Amino acid sequence: MRNILAVAVGGLLGTGLRLVFDLAFPHADHEFPLETLLVNLAGAFALGWLAGGLWRRPSTPAWLKAGVGSGVLGSFTTLSAVMASLVVLEREGEHLTAALYLVISVLAGLAAAAAGLWLGSRIGRRRMPDTITDSGETL
Repeated sequence: MRNILAVAVGGLLGTGLRLVFDLAFPHADHEFPLETLLVNLAGAFALGWLAGGLWRRPSTPAWLKAGVGSGVLGSFTTLSAVMASLVVLEREGEHLTAALYLVISVLAGLAAAAAGLWLGSRIGRRRMPDTITDSGETL
């Protein structure tokens, strides 16, 4: 039950964050959907980083993985947004832009996830401090 609640709360947070990006960086139907691309690349990197580092630790609770992974990042980044952008670009006659967007989304998404995994695995090898003092000595 804790995992389901974590995903629901994370979904609310991720959806709200996505709406903020949509409102802050709007684009017309015939324009390259840069905002959607950047959101999805950031999410791919973040998920890779978490999976490569923090989530490999036995002490990371399952509800946190579910809440952040499926909840926050799952609702923040969406394949449906990519597909909707592609359909709209095609409908607007922007065939080259649509093809370019699809190729960049897939290749850059893979690269972002791989970079996140690499960085997360490097950070994950460092032993986390058992205590954190006010002076930050253990960091």
